[in-house]
Amino acid sequence: MNSVYTTDAIIIGAGPVGLFAVFELGLLDMKAALVDILPKVGGQCAELYPEKPIYDIPALPVVTGQELTDRLMEQIRPFEPKFFLSQMAESLTKLENGHWQLKTDMGEILEAPVIVIAAGGGSFTPKKPPIKEIEKFEGGGVYYAVRKMEKFRDKNILIVGGGDSALDWFLNLQPLAKNIALLHRRDEFKAAPDSVHKMREMVAAGNGKLIFGEVAELHGDAPAVSAVTIKTKDGEIIRHECDCVLPFFGLTMKLGPIADWGLNLEQNLIPVDTEKFQTNTPGIFSIGDINWYPGKLKLILSGFHEAALMARAAYDIVHAGKKFIFRYTTSSSDLQEKLGVK
Repeated sequence: MNSVYTTDAIIIGAGPVGLFAVFELGLLDMKAALVDILPKVGGQCAELYPEKPIYDIPALPVVTGQELTDRLMEQIRPFEPKFFLSQMAESLTKLENGHWQLKTDMGEILEAPVIVIAAGGGSFTPKKPPIKEIEKFEGGGVYYAVRKMEKFRDKNILIVGGGDSALDWFLNLQPLAKNIALLHRRDEFKAAPDSVHKMREMVAAGNGKLIFGEVAELHGDAPAVSAVTIKTKDGEIIRHECDCVLPFFGLTMKLGPIADWGLNLEQNLIPVDTEKFQTNTPGIFSIGDINWYPGKLKLILSGFHEAALMARAAYDIVHAGKKFIFRYTTSSSDLQEKLGVK
């Protein structure tokens, strides 16, 4: 049997919000361990969009998903978090001493007085288009994520979808591609209006192609793709030559065992209060995209705010009976020493 790893807070999810929670907890003298089903930290930002630009992180006009992850890792280094990667949080038990015991599907056992669920939307998988034998082409001609933009240099690219991811990658890959086309069922898009405007300008200038229809069939010596058959919205059947097909149909989110922890789920989200971001179960908090409250915005910066208030509430549990004294990092020599800047 594995030994028990004891800490102050167990964070389920090592995405940006989970990583920032380590920092906020650390400032208040709390250690943290993180459990994530992915083999690396960074969540969706690092796994699916490592080179995709993010524009709404305060003080960073533009940063990629991987750069944000790297900076957060640098920020939390002084607090020495423990990572349990490539494993799922499987069961959660309340112990007689008031602590929580969490077991992973890899047999690891963790114990802490505080649980923080920062699992984004849970474990996620890309939604696949209903194309016959598409699995044969995955990884060789069909890609559900762009992890290295350079991989698509001088390629004939077909992007399928009408949301933010589809439009963003159409705009970002166009300078690298030999040819690029965007395929969507209709002339209506769910992406940001600015992205749609830029896409239309690009197409009008002859720097890309816009097609309305659906992929009916993939062609090529699998896993390589050489062309696709497209059924247009007018019913016409056309053949489109391409090397790469990138379908962006969103993600399927699954909470896994978390759904069975009695947290009063609201449409697969975890309701919390807006004072502590605590769930209906004392000692269990939820921050980031996986939680819900009136006015909730699914933004990374919102998750950062939630992490700060969660840490304040966690302090009262971990350091029960000890008076909380709020300090600014700009004026506290003690905090500066912790951060290694003094």
